[in-house]
Amino acid sequence: MKRIYRYLPLVFLFSCAALANAQGSFDVALGFGTQRNSASGLGINLSNLGTCTPGPSSTVCLGTPALDGLFMGIEGDAMLSKHVGFGGEVNFQPSKGTYGPLNFRETFYDFGGLYAPINNKKFQLRVEGGIGGAHFGTSYNQSYCVGTLCETESVPFASSNHFQVHVGAGVQVYVKGHFFVRPEFDYREVPGMSNEFGSDHVIGGTIWLGYNFGEM
Repeated sequence: MKRIYRYLPLVFLFSCAALANAQGSFDVALGFGTQRNSASGLGINLSNLGTCTPGPSSTVCLGTPALDGLFMGIEGDAMLSKHVGFGGEVNFQPSKGTYGPLNFRETFYDFGGLYAPINNKKFQLRVEGGIGGAHFGTSYNQSYCVGTLCETESVPFASSNHFQVHVGAGVQVYVKGHFFVRPEFDYREVPGMSNEFGSDHVIGGTIWLGYNFGEM
């Protein structure tokens, strides 16, 4: 079960496709955007990797950052009728960020329902809500040398997993045939995330680029 979140996009896509094949339509999309949370104000001690409070005179306490930067997403949705459907998505940082002296990556994943009060051949107005999880993983770089030959590898350090509730709203516009673009606003409530960042609230936005399998 360890790191099962890596396989959730495939689970979502296959489950959505199976139901959509029987009735309704099916969307797949790739997203680019950001997820934001404030910094905790704490730091990591270079000597023992414990928590500390950064100060102007401190040389061993490195502050930890806010959550921001580029996130990518993978999404699969099935519409069971004209206005009701379900789906799932995974949002992750494609490259690691710096967390004090460590490297880190944040991943969000969820599964839930969606409602499209307006849904036609030109655009779709939709709201969605679901539950899932958030994974925070850290690592550090370690170098090995044999003579003049050196190699650096990433060594996992500590990680945490939290439950999350996700709600989102967006407008899906069909730009050509079945191809669409959808700007979406997201809010995530992640109890326990204040252990790593400034609060349990994450606000984000994503531009989804996708394709609809179904009748237009």
